[in-house]
Amino acid sequence: MNKPLDTQLIDAPEARWQAEYAQQIGADRPIVNRSGIPIAPLYTPRDFDPARYAETLGFPGQPPYTRGIYPTMHRGRTWSQRQLIGLGTPEDYNARLRHLLDQGASAISLIPCNSVFRGYDMDEVHEELLGTCGTVVNSAEHMERALAGVDLARVSCAMNDPSPFTLLAFLLATAQRRGTDWRAVSGTSNQSDYLSHYVANHMFFRIALPGARRILVDHIDFCNRFLPRWNPMSVVGQHVQQGGATPAEAMAFTLATAIQIADDCRARGMDPDRYLPRFTFFFDISISFFEEIAKFRAGRRIWARVARERLGAQDPRAWRFKFHGQTSGVDLTRQQPLNNVARVAVQAMAGIFGGLQSLHTDSHDEALSTPTAAGARIAVATQNILREEAHLTDVIDPLGGSFYVERLTDQMEAEILRVMRLVEDAGGMYRAVEAGLVQKMIGESARRFQAGVDSGAQTVVGVNAYRVDEDAAARQPLERPDPARMRAHVASFKAFKAARSQAAVARALDALAAAAHDARENVFGKVVEAAAAGCTHGEICGRLREELGFGHVQAIV
Repeated sequence: MNKPLDTQLIDAPEARWQAEYAQQIGADRPIVNRSGIPIAPLYTPRDFDPARYAETLGFPGQPPYTRGIYPTMHRGRTWSQRQLIGLGTPEDYNARLRHLLDQGASAISLIPCNSVFRGYDMDEVHEELLGTCGTVVNSAEHMERALAGVDLARVSCAMNDPSPFTLLAFLLATAQRRGTDWRAVSGTSNQSDYLSHYVANHMFFRIALPGARRILVDHIDFCNRFLPRWNPMSVVGQHVQQGGATPAEAMAFTLATAIQIADDCRARGMDPDRYLPRFTFFFDISISFFEEIAKFRAGRRIWARVARERLGAQDPRAWRFKFHGQTSGVDLTRQQPLNNVARVAVQAMAGIFGGLQSLHTDSHDEALSTPTAAGARIAVATQNILREEAHLTDVIDPLGGSFYVERLTDQMEAEILRVMRLVEDAGGMYRAVEAGLVQKMIGESARRFQAGVDSGAQTVVGVNAYRVDEDAAARQPLERPDPARMRAHVASFKAFKAARSQAAVARALDALAAAAHDARENVFGKVVEAAAAGCTHGEICGRLREELGFGHVQAIV
């Protein structure tokens, strides 16, 4: 390894540069990133101590994991291309899914209709709203149709599935009907983080905080026992960042949530070496390129320490910070939507250089509606181009050792830890959310960012700068579910509900209700049984609401 640089060798040229810089630039404007960290005009060896290489960087697959959690990273195995899709009926979803798999997507993700996220069946909401933002899946039968032709033992499935995790229950019922061993089923419960839902995604919040907490731990316990390849815990930083948190705050809140849930699992008597390896993380990737890279590198380093030192995990697999990244829809604009292709490419590169394990690239038209088929193809192709044409996978952590990136990673780590201490001082993430501390911080950050956009200090091309006159009528019509097909879907669903064994449904729902009040029972296990018995999504959510309370969220001013 090279010897540390004698900084005296650069003193004179650095002083000369500083003088020339000051003369040419005049009054230099201060620059700070979204996390509030000041950005210098130049970084030098003074910003990176090579003597601390082993402590702060190390090598991929080894602590402190700054450079990646696997020895080969993307040079050995590239990220999973997990496109989030959802539209219309299960048949609509299946057709779009099969097309994307043919285009190169290597894993699947199901986005349900907003009615599903809210916890209702399709016959409980206005028909014209159904399927406009996701797929209407209300039963195991619907899941069977949505995943027709998909080998559940070979294709990893992500279910965007808040508590009580009915979509996974329907998936397991489908696997059982096909004779697929549950132990072969792989994927992630993508929306398992009830705390992020409560803070920033109120539509997802179906059940009161204490009940949601109980169901999540039951869900993790069940999956650890019966689904060894399933990741039951996806700690979500995306919602809070899209809600207005800075990148550093989003990472801090995410890590604090992971600690809270790990502590809850340990209080249940679970072994951290068993449940922590199945924890995954889900993040927003903003267009603040270097800040996002530093966010992920710092988060990986912090988690390795937390898992080992605070949570007591001995298995190195538990120290790995596995995360999925989604390019940020918040950065996309309705104005000049084709510009979003460039935005998504920059965001995707930040995630790749940040060392993600799976990636969803937004479609350029996602600011307008559910992505069109053409938009989804471009989004998948963007990943293929970055991997195959730009050769971004040739070198592991290619920005490692950059004076700027290393300094910024250290600064992001310090800011993340500062916010984590605020949460810890409030009693942990559950208490901090309950008291409204997290919501207040996110709101303040959102207001600061929007004030920058309004004043023009933060440029948004096409919105507050470089605007052009656009003919809105010239935009291509956006895809919507076929009304006749949706009416037929609703009619078929009503017929299914009338034809099933009402006695079996009643027994399953009564067993679910009893489990909600019996700490010896596993609530998610009863959700799985209810799905197999023909119970619907709305029936399961509705019964648990009755027993555990509705997820009312109070506004924090």
